[in-house]
Amino acid sequence: MKVAKEPPKDALDGIKVADFSWILAGPLVTKCLADHGAMVVRIESGKRPCAHRAVAPFKDRKPGLNRAGYFAFYNANKLSFQMNIDHPRAKEVLRELIMWADVVVENFSPGTMDKKGMGYEELRKIKKDIIMLRTSNQGQTGPFAKHAALGMQLVALSGLSQLIGWPDGDPLQTTMVWTDFVVPQFGVAAIMAALDYRDKTGNGQILDLSQFEASLHFLAPPILDYVVNQNESMRMGNRCPCAAPHGAYRCEGEERWCVIAVFTDDEWEGLCKAMGYPPWTTHDKFSTLLARKENEDELDQLIEAWTINLSPEEVMSRLQAEGVAAGVVKNGQDIYEDPQLRQGNHLWPLEHKEMGMLTHMGQPFTMSETPARPRSPAPLLGEHTEYVCRQLLGISEENFSDLRSDGVFE
Repeated sequence: MKVAKEPPKDALDGIKVADFSWILAGPLVTKCLADHGAMVVRIESGKRPCAHRAVAPFKDRKPGLNRAGYFAFYNANKLSFQMNIDHPRAKEVLRELIMWADVVVENFSPGTMDKKGMGYEELRKIKKDIIMLRTSNQGQTGPFAKHAALGMQLVALSGLSQLIGWPDGDPLQTTMVWTDFVVPQFGVAAIMAALDYRDKTGNGQILDLSQFEASLHFLAPPILDYVVNQNESMRMGNRCPCAAPHGAYRCEGEERWCVIAVFTDDEWEGLCKAMGYPPWTTHDKFSTLLARKENEDELDQLIEAWTINLSPEEVMSRLQAEGVAAGVVKNGQDIYEDPQLRQGNHLWPLEHKEMGMLTHMGQPFTMSETPARPRSPAPLLGEHTEYVCRQLLGISEENFSDLRSDGVFE
């Protein structure tokens, strides 16, 4: 007799989140919570929809608020509750929403939620143990707290742009909003700690997450170098002070590359062996790390003369077999088809109501007893408005219809 297999448990089952955030830094926090079972209600407005609903890429290149790839990729397992929080009657609903929620998340400029009567002190009057995560450019207090910014400005502000580019060139930006992808992990950890504190004490609290400060944790080496040595780290292209070769090398095919990093004499020997010991590798100017650093331009040209005749996968496999760090520079297709990601349940195919079968992003860690799992695709704008009001908040059908007729749910 077969015993029916129990469905996987959800680590955050029963946790309820009112998500006022938008774009990426806030929604990635709530996505992690939702993927592990929390019920996340995204409060959205048709009058000012999330920017990620309005930017490309769009499914089949047809624009639409429910056709944006960015929004879909990062908003699986959430409910969309459409409401104009500036409407005079919105507070009737917002009060019920706060009473329902355990956690409130927002990532607007400091003062925005307070102006709307949704600051932490106001929320505490409604529910004394509420937990509120506020993540903004530079935190809620301080001389520059009210400076509005998006991820691109924060990349520069954190000092990362100073380190990107070539020694004889200008600072460069990252092509993606780098800070938006490193900040959410701090937000999730802070919320989990606050939930644990609430369980022990019965008290909620406000969490002030500065995206600027969070980003600095990933730039410790140059900051430490200045603190200890008063040395200003500068742009080095793809190079590293303690490795040679160290860079991205052209391979066979159009825009195909492989990165190689050699730090030790053993790794240098492994590289030489993988290349078949060409005569130039025995020259004194490449015999030590210091010598290779002094002749790095020539070294890079010689290595690329080898890699250009091989696929990046072949370069990587040959070098890794000899203990040399090497990796293919992957493009979007490579990542989408990556067997490791497929086996690791990182890419979730879900049937979207308007875009059809679509890939959504999973989580980068696996919990053996309570794994993250896909339950629903990214929601259409306002898809769950009536469900949230009637089923979660207990608003009567008559009151809901009246509020809708009055324009609250726009």
